Amino acid sequence: MFSVSLGGGAELRPLEPWQAVEFLAHMDRARAVVDPWIRWAGASTDLESARATLQHYADLQARDAGRLYGIWLDGTLVGGTLFGSFDATDGNAEIGVWLEPSAQGRGLVTKAVRILIDWAFDTRGLHRIEWRCRPDNTASSAVARRLGMHRDGVLRQSYLHHGVRHDSEVWSLLATDPRPTPAG
Repeated sequence: MFSVSLGGGAELRPLEPWQAVEFLAHMDRARAVVDPWIRWAGASTDLESARATLQHYADLQARDAGRLYGIWLDGTLVGGTLFGSFDATDGNAEIGVWLEPSAQGRGLVTKAVRILIDWAFDTRGLHRIEWRCRPDNTASSAVARRLGMHRDGVLRQSYLHHGVRHDSEVWSLLATDPRPTPAG
């Protein structure tokens, strides 16, 4: 299995259906802070639904249409990053992240996403990576800024979550854009 060190006892690895028990335990710890921002967090509430979430991303990966990776800290799953969509033909992908509170403030999300962005641009030849978040998710917007992304605008009331329509802030990075160094 591949694993990429993020430093400080953290690593990035594929997150797959066979890890549903571990994923569910992680979601139980993270759900309160992740669910307001990520729609599938509230849907992964038992082993069957957790496995279904992971299987969804395994199916996307099998079609080269998405991918899911976990972030482990000292052997415990604490978050992850994903390509929610991935279109190698058009050269576009959307990237997303989540992290439970115990692992915040260590730069793990920024490091993990840099790895995925570099892979998408340098190995797969993509042209555009998008980052979408609610405008009130300032932590997410801050990561997009650290990654050198440009704020393209806001899609007003573009999605429904928990019965409420939400705006979606769109950030992007092009393969031709300068990428910041890890130090900023």
